[in-house]
Amino acid sequence: MKTIWDKYAEVLVDYSTDVQKGDLVQIRATSIYAKDLVKAVYKRVLEKGAHPIVRSSFEDMSDTFIKYANDEQLDYVDPITKLEYETVDKFISIGAPMNTKNMARADLQKLSRRGKATQELSKKLMERSANGSAKWVIADVPTHALAQEAKMSIDEYSEFLFKSCYLDIDDPVGKLRELDEKQTKWANYLNNVQKIHITGEKTDITFNVAGRKWISCSGLNNYPDGEVFTSPVEDGINGEIYFDFPQNYRGNSATGVHLWIENGQIVKYEADTGKDFLEAMLNMDEGSKGIGEIAIGTNDKIQEVTGNILFDEKIGGSIHMAVGASYPETGGKNVSGLHWDMIKNMKNGGKIYADDTLIYEDGKFII
Repeated sequence: MKTIWDKYAEVLVDYSTDVQKGDLVQIRATSIYAKDLVKAVYKRVLEKGAHPIVRSSFEDMSDTFIKYANDEQLDYVDPITKLEYETVDKFISIGAPMNTKNMARADLQKLSRRGKATQELSKKLMERSANGSAKWVIADVPTHALAQEAKMSIDEYSEFLFKSCYLDIDDPVGKLRELDEKQTKWANYLNNVQKIHITGEKTDITFNVAGRKWISCSGLNNYPDGEVFTSPVEDGINGEIYFDFPQNYRGNSATGVHLWIENGQIVKYEADTGKDFLEAMLNMDEGSKGIGEIAIGTNDKIQEVTGNILFDEKIGGSIHMAVGASYPETGGKNVSGLHWDMIKNMKNGGKIYADDTLIYEDGKFII
């Protein structure tokens, strides 16, 4: 009889990354709490005739590195990691945080410098993903830290996570394909649109999306999933946007984030809390004040902020906008070590217009 981990592994290996015989598959885990899923994924990769390599780490080593590394060490990217980004066929990353705040007091300037140093790795993986030479997926397992962040018991959080991934039903892949079919219809409609106009609380912003590709997300890169996204034309974003949900990134957070954008660049920013962190991230590199993504969340199994961006950006009835790096597969050209998804609730009167036609209102597509 299959365990929940066997079912989870089959989605990640067979569906998300489509592991084939002979593939080199990197399985990356952030802590020992990922052991059950890592073992199940490792087993499934072997069953597919592929070659698994496991890269595990202790979560608090990231904090130690930022605390003690000098400038030379912050700028250094080891050749082994670089080689893996260039040659591994499939990347499966499993999050299992022991402490969601372990980077909360990290030196912001050093964080920014490290992000700039690893920018080329992110760019390489995005390019390989766009041209089909590599596939990747990220997923999480329930931990006490994630449950605490979401203000749930571990049992409540486990149930929430498994339902969000459709692992509570017999055929989660079938459900993901059903979701993709519905979302693809929306994406096809948006692919013929020149301009997106979003309005809402303290929000009135337009995105030029002419010639950009909208993509349906249904478990191929993120699991759980549920969004339709594109990368807007780099100099074609103008207006203001306010994010009422807490915005979490790298163990830090900012609330009440309000951005003003002119010709695709953030020219003014405010935050009720976490403004210093916001400022450090926006000053990371040349591309970090650009806009890399605009997306509409569609997973109705996720209805509240849990403090975990992998889940929160998929909230049904929300949108999110990423500051920083674009996705090449959409036609995006902005390059940055930053990709911070910021989430906005649309159920309180939010509207989306496509070429002046109202297509979305109060958290729902109306086309």
